Amino acid sequence: CQRASWEGHRGGCTFDLERKLERERGRLEEEDPAIGDACFVLGNLYYQQNRFDEAEERFEEALRICLVVVGEGSESVAILCANLGKIYDRQGRLDDGLRMQKRALRVYRRVHRDGHEEVAGALCNLGNLRLCTGELEKAMRKHEEAHAMYVGLHGEDHENVAKVLGNMANVLKDQGKGAEALAMQQKALDIKRRTLGSDSDDFVASLLNLGAANRGQGMLDEALARFEEGLGIVRRIHPERSVVEGKFLESIGSVYARQGRHADALAWYQKAHWIYRKTLGAESADAGGVICKSAGALQGQGEVDEAIAKYEEGLAIQRRAVGDEHPCVAHSLYNMALCKAEA
Repeated sequence: CQRASWEGHRGGCTFDLERKLERERGRLEEEDPAIGDACFVLGNLYYQQNRFDEAEERFEEALRICLVVVGEGSESVAILCANLGKIYDRQGRLDDGLRMQKRALRVYRRVHRDGHEEVAGALCNLGNLRLCTGELEKAMRKHEEAHAMYVGLHGEDHENVAKVLGNMANVLKDQGKGAEALAMQQKALDIKRRTLGSDSDDFVASLLNLGAANRGQGMLDEALARFEEGLGIVRRIHPERSVVEGKFLESIGSVYARQGRHADALAWYQKAHWIYRKTLGAESADAGGVICKSAGALQGQGEVDEAIAKYEEGLAIQRRAVGDEHPCVAHSLYNMALCKAEA
């Protein structure tokens, strides 16, 4: 706060907004809409800062007030449920996330009916969570339904159509249909390039997805080119450090690992870890995950004892961040078991 222009900064300063909220609590009724609005603003700010526990607390309070003031059938309830669903997903609470996203979809359908933009978005959110829980057929059905709505609203050449194509490609990849997933990611990227331009966060996200699809098909040079292009764009449009920069650094490291360049992979994983620590915190799931990938690079260099120690460090962070039941924890446990078998 001290380094910023106060008047320009105060609207986005959680400390100032928390003080303002406490003042409102002192003069208003507990369930006054103004308190709910303030909690909603704070929840969004905390979410943007990846402070998910604090965002959850504020959104839950806003939802409680909203239910008292306007009832379950309000679009505001749908928005808050969708936000909470995304937070629960990031916290590894997939069942809670599904429950909230289903509730958001029900409310949006009551408010707008099928064929509306918000209903399509809610279907996408639910489909993404179904993918996380491994319910691939259900995930694809939700995304196909959303795709039909977006095409009906905007035609084929629209950013939201590209977004749902990317989601569908992720499902295809997990279904083992790598070539189809790659073609769909390329189509999504081309739409975003035409509609949004290359200097946009959505275009960058598609580059990351397409690079991953290339890597999954063994097209490592193509994957590396996509990741390097995306990293350059991210650093240009976000000169401050960002989580997405960490994702590209980690992805470049993963290509090097596939190429057997384990020392290079380790160096890039360490760069990614530094970004995650700065942006998400040392106890984030992403930080724990990239530590486990560093362990894999050490294992590839024959440093098995160091690798096991790294796996244990990263796995402990992942468990604290998302719990024992999250797929990323199972993946790290499996890799650590393979490493221990070499010891």
